[in-house]
Amino acid sequence: MAVLRALGAAGVAVVLATGPAAAAPSPPPPPKPQITDAEVDAALRHLDAYVTEVMKRTGVPGVSVAVVYRDRVVHLKGYGVRKTGDPAAVGPDTVFQLASLSKPVSSTVVAAGMTDPGDWERPVELPGFALKDPWVSRHVTTADLFAHRSGLPDHAGDLLEDLGYDQSYILGRLRLEPLTAFRASYAYTNFGLTAAAEAVAREKGVSWQKLNEDLLFKPAGMSSTSTTFAAFEKAANRAATHVRNPDGSWTARYVRDPDAQAPAGGVSSTARDMARWLRLQLGNGELDGRRIVAGPPLDATRAPAIVSRQPAGPDGRAGFYGLGWNVSYDDAGRLRLSHTGAFELGANTNVTMLPLEQLGIVVLTNGAPVGQADAIALDFFDTAEHGKATTDWLELAAALYAQQLDEDRSPTDYAKPPADAAPARPDSAYTGTYDNPYYGKLTVTAREGAAPGTGLTLSLGPKPLLFPLTHYQGDTFSFETTGENAVGRTGVTFKGAGTDSATVTVEYLDTNGLGTFRHG
Repeated sequence: MAVLRALGAAGVAVVLATGPAAAAPSPPPPPKPQITDAEVDAALRHLDAYVTEVMKRTGVPGVSVAVVYRDRVVHLKGYGVRKTGDPAAVGPDTVFQLASLSKPVSSTVVAAGMTDPGDWERPVELPGFALKDPWVSRHVTTADLFAHRSGLPDHAGDLLEDLGYDQSYILGRLRLEPLTAFRASYAYTNFGLTAAAEAVAREKGVSWQKLNEDLLFKPAGMSSTSTTFAAFEKAANRAATHVRNPDGSWTARYVRDPDAQAPAGGVSSTARDMARWLRLQLGNGELDGRRIVAGPPLDATRAPAIVSRQPAGPDGRAGFYGLGWNVSYDDAGRLRLSHTGAFELGANTNVTMLPLEQLGIVVLTNGAPVGQADAIALDFFDTAEHGKATTDWLELAAALYAQQLDEDRSPTDYAKPPADAAPARPDSAYTGTYDNPYYGKLTVTAREGAAPGTGLTLSLGPKPLLFPLTHYQGDTFSFETTGENAVGRTGVTFKGAGTDSATVTVEYLDTNGLGTFRHG
């Protein structure tokens, strides 16, 4: 059809054959289930040993896994401990933070409030929220923001959350973010999705947590699931989040409060509750004979809404994102839905489903992302489909996470100043308050009696957070970043130091050109 349109546009005559009309080609037959009960049983027998193996290889303290097949929970088990140094075991009712596995849960909730899939295309109306282009602001829909196709940059707003700003402040600053092509570019944005979900809750006249309870958690019997950090903290049987130390051991060092982006990353749940959600998903909105989500709005979440990855690799396949789901199709034409959740401060989760096979798995872990949750899900499906794993999924997933971390780091090694580094100016040239419409105030103070360039502290955010500066060369310093989006050492460069027009640019805050602060 595209070729014929191109020919017509070029003014080339198209000659049609005369005589009896040729029969229209028949559509390809729909895909059929291919995984047998015996193959699922074999994959389940392999699952225990594989979980144990990857826990030994990674050292991640705790894992909980649920598998659903043909509306039955065929595997539900915890492994390891909730917290290092504490013997309390992980079980099916241990509460984990889901991180971005929250996104398909949230799209389920939004779908549950709809009767028509067209409701996804309603413009988003939320006080204080706007995008840089007024036309886009008026036309951006719930679907656009759940599909990450609004034009907002990758992870827009996440650094504001790291600095301690609340949801209202962050959503109000998205209007300053540069935009790429509307509905023609993909960039993963937690706070874009959050704005859409909060707008839906506001239209219903309830909080986001109440909307979840009313439309999903209570009807589906997910009694240990919440969207608030307070509920996670209050759970007696909860998994602490862990990060890996340089020696390979794991420590429960950080607390990750994701309330600001609750719809995108703030859900906490158990393997038992997530098994009920899996049954709901594989039942196309029905659970235990009861319709909880209308089929058409739920189906809309599973359709490709934007290309998330251009065709690449040996298979030449593109990747797609739906509404809160990664969407792909295998060689047999079967729809595969998946999503990973990852907190660098200590959680990694995965859900993967083949709806045609009525088969799905949820993996919850209490360790920072090193590939474990993804590997367990990938290995399980690989074994079910091929009788054995066709690759080392843990090695592959771990390498992808490590590559992403390396890409986010500065190309400059600020821990190694040049041998001929120019000295810093007197501290008084740098001290003062600098303003930024996106990040707010930045203040530089000096410790009395310190040598030039050795006693400066930079403060950022509403609390504020304090960062001791280390001199690199000339008017450039650095500090060690913190929080979920930490990237190691980042540069801090002063221009016009000591003048009324002085500026300071923080490297890792300047990815989208918003990281320059001006002297107040």
